[in-house]
Amino acid sequence: MSEFENKSVVITGASRGIGEAAARHLAALGANVVLAARSAGDIERIAREIEAAGGTASAMTCDVARQEDVKALIARAVELYGGLDVLVNNAGLIDPIARLADSDPDAWSRVVDVNVKGVYYGLRHAIPEMTARGGGTIINISSGAATGALEGWSHYCSTKAAVLSLTRCTDKEYRGEGIRMIGLSPGTVKTEMQVAIKASGLNPVSQLDPSVHIPPEWVAKTIAYLCGPGGDAYLGTDFSLKTNEGRAAVGLPAVS
Repeated sequence: MSEFENKSVVITGASRGIGEAAARHLAALGANVVLAARSAGDIERIAREIEAAGGTASAMTCDVARQEDVKALIARAVELYGGLDVLVNNAGLIDPIARLADSDPDAWSRVVDVNVKGVYYGLRHAIPEMTARGGGTIINISSGAATGALEGWSHYCSTKAAVLSLTRCTDKEYRGEGIRMIGLSPGTVKTEMQVAIKASGLNPVSQLDPSVHIPPEWVAKTIAYLCGPGGDAYLGTDFSLKTNEGRAAVGLPAVS
């Protein structure tokens, strides 16, 4: 029996990319998955496809920038499946990419609302449900941008740095209550985000050949790995898929 059998998993930003891949993979391992995204169409389709393949999934519209949406999302997962075992804080924005003096303040603020407040809201409402039942695992999708500076990415670098800080603070406050808090820095992934990055023409990431981006399925497999005993060595910090050590641990090909 898989360690995910009958486990309840909530994944934000699950309509495509990493979130979709994680939902499909964890459901295939036996988890009861709740897919969350702002629009219903894609997550409802993915949930139907998961169920058609023998898995258990449901979809719920949720704007992570809205605290009440996230609160309702967590409550719905508990109602449907009797608890919450795993939360994947995946929803995130990088558009619009622009240098600071050219940036739109409202758009910059929207990225903060999604990338930082959205993660905070997930933590705020998941932690009480998890600790009441003895614990759980939370994965924050991080980035190398959390510790770096890239032209045009002031919003993304700043918000991912904040997410890393939330990962550290959550671990310090709740490890003793059974919360396994881990960040996951996957490197560049073949998602729609890379289209926006490429089009911007700013900083070295936009110049990367598409062949170097890893498939989202690798990230999904890593999320599953971190939910198990292998994640214990990375509590309160970011696990990186950009190193051969990290990839070997998960059973993925080495960095080429």
